Amino acid sequence: MRDPDRVRRAHDAARSAHGAAASSGQEHQTAPPAALNAETMPAIVETAIQVAIRQGQFDDLPGAGKPIPGLGDHHDPDWWIRRKIERENLTGLGPPALMLRVEDRELDAQLDALRRESDVRAVLEDFNRRVIEARRQLLGGPPVVTKPRDVDAEIEAWQGRRAATAAAEPPLPEPKKRWFRRS
Repeated sequence: MRDPDRVRRAHDAARSAHGAAASSGQEHQTAPPAALNAETMPAIVETAIQVAIRQGQFDDLPGAGKPIPGLGDHHDPDWWIRRKIERENLTGLGPPALMLRVEDRELDAQLDALRRESDVRAVLEDFNRRVIEARRQLLGGPPVVTKPRDVDAEIEAWQGRRAATAAAEPPLPEPKKRWFRRS
């Protein structure tokens, strides 16, 4: 909605329209009560909605005519937190077992971004330490199925990927010699 006070104004408009109709003799009902309580609230809200519809305040709302997202999916009790995580692009949230699975899936790309073997070894050793630590903790949640990685085998694979990438890239052209430089 564009205006947060829209419902209040619609209610005021309904009240004034109802009062004007009663004073002109068109309708012989009493004016709506001034106090809001559990008995009068549904009638006031319904009146405000009907007045807003007649005035066209619900026209051109975002999402009009489009299906409600996720309406036909299976029931997920944690739908609201999943949607929040997706919308806010939050990372690092969740039980260690799930976080380690995600990290394991993305570990090769993370290793490929590193340049030194000592950095690759440090990342792998830290990953293995956290996997073993998560297996020891009995905090509940899903089981830890992520396996520690063999550091030496991963370093060999990393070196192979680096060599393949270097062979696939064209060599850099030698810089042109400037006419003002003496050789």
